[in-house]
Amino acid sequence: MKTFILIHGSWHSAWNWHKVVPLLEAKGHRAIAIDLPGMGRDKTPIQEVKMKTTVARICELIDGMEGKVVLVGHSKNGIMISQAAEYRPEKIEKLVYLAAYLVPDGKTQREYSIQDTGGLLKPYVTMFEELGAHTLQPEIYKEGLYADCDDDITELAKILLSHEPVESGITPLQLTDENFGRVPRVYIECTEDKAVTPFIQRKMYTETPCEKVYSMATSHSPFFSKPAELVDILCNL
Repeated sequence: MKTFILIHGSWHSAWNWHKVVPLLEAKGHRAIAIDLPGMGRDKTPIQEVKMKTTVARICELIDGMEGKVVLVGHSKNGIMISQAAEYRPEKIEKLVYLAAYLVPDGKTQREYSIQDTGGLLKPYVTMFEELGAHTLQPEIYKEGLYADCDDDITELAKILLSHEPVESGITPLQLTDENFGRVPRVYIECTEDKAVTPFIQRKMYTETPCEKVYSMATSHSPFFSKPAELVDILCNL
């Protein structure tokens, strides 16, 4: 039995994994999907959310688990699992980057995002400077995030998506070979992704090599469109 901790991406929350959790549990594993600070049901004011405290929340959860965990990070929050691995390398069996930002030491998520000129989302991002946050306009949800998902996912997103804190995207990662570098990592690329495009995914896992790269012919959200295929990959890492 493995313990999976599932970390959602920008604007989202634990509901990302509502199809994945029962499938992992049916295969005898433990699966925990959390709302990061300020997201979903977590009521931390968005203007107070910082990368440091978000990573601390993940580490606190890891500390409460018996044995090692598999950390799965989606999209922007690949940066969170990387930083958590720096602080808890002995507790993490594997890092799994699902169409996620795999950023090296001293670099930021934004530095890679701005290179991803083929993505569809940036023109639809609305900034709220007073909150240190931004939102995504609903008209791009379907094409940009859920192109191969059932329409009810887009409708749920219109209700559930929220502000995303900016600070974490401009905070340089602090990683070492001695800690982060010794945790095995794999990458799951989404070849039809229009949010974090295949171009930038491949650039990242080429610059920071992984022990294995899996490919899924999906949009940015395989946990909605092909949850069984995703779970098969996770169970056979």
